Amino acid sequence: MEKSRINRINELARKAKTVGLTPDEKKEQQRLRKEFLAVFRMNLRAQLDNIDIEEEDGTIVNLGEKYGDKTTH
Repeated sequence: MEKSRINRINELARKAKTVGLTPDEKKEQQRLRKEFLAVFRMNLRAQLDNIDIEEEDGTIVNLGEKYGDKTTH
């Protein structure tokens, strides 16, 4: 996610705490938050897909292969 979008999220959060947001700004804030969460989840999933765990019996299991087929978070 671009730094400018993160800065905008922070600006809207500060404004919401001080003077409040207009309806358009609330919609923009919701849209930006959803976009941020989608990018965050995608990055987290990519990290988890690259983790290998060695089981007690010595086999190595990749978390992405073991849990990657789930459709919900």
